[in-house]
Amino acid sequence: MKNIAITLLFLIVTSCGTDMDKPYSDTPTSGKVSVAADESMISMAGAQLDTFHSLYKYAKINMQYLAEDDLFRSLINDSVKVIMATRRLNSKEEAYFKSKNLMPATIKVAYDAIAVIVHPDNPDSLFTLNQIKSILNGTASGWKDINPKSKLSNITFVFDQSGSSTFRYLRDTLRLTGDLPSWCFAAKSNKEVIEYVEKNSNSIGVIGVSWISDEDDSEVLGFLSRIKVAGLTAKENPLTDDYYKPYQGYIAEKSYPLIREVYMINREGRTGLGTGFVSFVAGDQGQRIIRLNGLLPATMPVRLIKTN
Repeated sequence: MKNIAITLLFLIVTSCGTDMDKPYSDTPTSGKVSVAADESMISMAGAQLDTFHSLYKYAKINMQYLAEDDLFRSLINDSVKVIMATRRLNSKEEAYFKSKNLMPATIKVAYDAIAVIVHPDNPDSLFTLNQIKSILNGTASGWKDINPKSKLSNITFVFDQSGSSTFRYLRDTLRLTGDLPSWCFAAKSNKEVIEYVEKNSNSIGVIGVSWISDEDDSEVLGFLSRIKVAGLTAKENPLTDDYYKPYQGYIAEKSYPLIREVYMINREGRTGLGTGFVSFVAGDQGQRIIRLNGLLPATMPVRLIKTN
């Protein structure tokens, strides 16, 4: 793993840039740098930051948590040097950086998932992807459209915020087109999605799985006591055993149908503090933190144990 980290550091610093000859006061383990992470990654990114700061006393990373649109805008505007995102640069963004003779280095660090949550009193907690799609494309407006026996009325579907990675992923994966129906709306954060679902029995929400996967975190345990995590399947006519929850093992097996990749994208182009932080997250300690947060590490093997 140490060799992997060294190799990653080499790959990061060999990306081309226009300001390589300027004098800088930071190193891979000291100085100051601004970094941003997707808002759905607050728990995992915060754990990485806390550990990095505890190890390197002379390092100061200013971490921001942003919706996906703002995240990439910050990278392009050079207000941050590194971002933690759930997609790579798109063709338009790559073209921009090429025009500046700068190509950010992109390294996959984890596999994440989108969790679907419902009110704890809702008896319906198993969904097909087609059912989720029917809610979002306007076909299903009430719980009886999902389950004719349901005693709940109209559905309210809530996601984290406008311009978020969560909804962009759902739109792409489910091939949604057009505007959302009136029963779908954006909150301001993953935390607000959880709070809304907790208080509204007819609601269904989507959040990043790291918000509910670290069972050593007291806040996560609090969330889990107030909502119910749904099981999903990609099959059209599933059996009960075909549904999976976004647990780490099911992410590793790719049994859970809403899995996405997590990337560190670094425009620094030199051996600065941003590069050091990326190398840390992709290295042994950072990968262990990812595993402990319930996500799947990208560069560390995970042992799966099946029990009857």
